[in-house]
Amino acid sequence: MSRAGEPPPLQVPLIQPLRIAPRHALAEGVQQVWIGFGGRADRAWLRLLRPGFRHCFAVVEDARGWTVIEPLSGRLLVARPDLVPGFDLPGFYRRAGLTVLGPFQPGPPACGWLPELSPYSCVSLCRALLGEGAPFAVTPHGLYRRLEKYSYDRKKVIDTASLRA
Repeated sequence: MSRAGEPPPLQVPLIQPLRIAPRHALAEGVQQVWIGFGGRADRAWLRLLRPGFRHCFAVVEDARGWTVIEPLSGRLLVARPDLVPGFDLPGFYRRAGLTVLGPFQPGPPACGWLPELSPYSCVSLCRALLGEGAPFAVTPHGLYRRLEKYSYDRKKVIDTASLRA
């Protein structure tokens, strides 16, 4: 019992064992990811990359709106633009002259015993957003080619029932 004027004794919570965090908002069909590609070279070494594919970024749509994830040189920009419901942000980027692929469903988070050994870049960030099944790429153009092939292969679904009729 605590005496009058004394604080109650501290209660120490039990320590829970570590476990993999659940996918809170990543339920199936809740989020969609678009990957955008641009061509401006603000750094000299970016001129070595293919024009039009010198940078990539991600746009995520969920029930609350859009999130733009823009990995810049030296920092990461995450913005939640205030847009009207139903605004076509990927279409806006296409009209601005950028190449946009998607929508993609984010895969489950990659969980391995060893961390992935890749440098922090716009490509590695976009691959991380796509999840465990993201294609391997080092350059933005390499990511574009592999995602475009994935998108094309996804469209080649043939319903055999319609062929029998």
